[in-house]
Amino acid sequence: MGDNAFTVLPMSQRVSLQAGETYEGKITVVNPADAKGDFNYKVSVSPFGVSGEDYEIDFVTDYNRSMISKWIKINEPTGKVAPNESKDVTFTITVPENAPAGGQYASIAVTSDDEATGGDGVAVQNVFEIASIVYATVAGETKHEGEILENNVPGFVTNVPLTLSALISNNGNVHEDATFIISVKNFFTGEVILPTEEDDGEYSEIIMPETTKHIDREVSNLPALGVVKINQTIYYQGVANTVEKDVFICPIWFLVLVIITIVAIITSVVMTVRHHRKKSLKTRNI
Repeated sequence: MGDNAFTVLPMSQRVSLQAGETYEGKITVVNPADAKGDFNYKVSVSPFGVSGEDYEIDFVTDYNRSMISKWIKINEPTGKVAPNESKDVTFTITVPENAPAGGQYASIAVTSDDEATGGDGVAVQNVFEIASIVYATVAGETKHEGEILENNVPGFVTNVPLTLSALISNNGNVHEDATFIISVKNFFTGEVILPTEEDDGEYSEIIMPETTKHIDREVSNLPALGVVKINQTIYYQGVANTVEKDVFICPIWFLVLVIITIVAIITSVVMTVRHHRKKSLKTRNI
């Protein structure tokens, strides 16, 4: 039994459906070139949902937005992929005539088929499953409603990377995209820290229907001590929300040093004043 790290593509896909139609789709299972042997797999379908503002993933609970997990049939639920090869796994979505309009969500999970793993195959170690998430929209009366509740840029931090955050609600019946654009400049020199060639400072988040999502984003490559100008703009539901702040980055050790220096200066001043008072009293007594 050797190590094996398979991949499933795409990691997510968006599907537009009509009530009463049949949709054909696929995922691809990839066995890497350095695999020790054939990868035996099995494919299953489960609901996909989230709970709480931190979006704890739920692959178990059935709810009104995961009915699609019952509509999906994997055409060949087991198979084998040789090293450095891939295999398409097709699935069929049979949409009921009375399917409700709006979002429907499911997980198509690929796992190691241990029962099929023989002498010429390999089992996957430390990886239980990889899922491809289906974000489907059933045509009909869709409701797009939500807002940016918070757009937070800190004004003072003691360590880097620092964290930007947001809180976004979706009161509609279909998933929505929130797009974030972040820029960072050195306050004193104007040097652009973000975007860079490796990171354009732009990313998107999917906001599930009837949920509120808390989003954190770390910003790195910042000076350990200094001032930077940070701009975070969020585009959501046709609205742009921008927050720009001058952020002071001051590590704890520097704060301690400043406090010690201030205390030392105050102590020195007090000692000097006392010395002069004593000297003045001696002069008067003479």
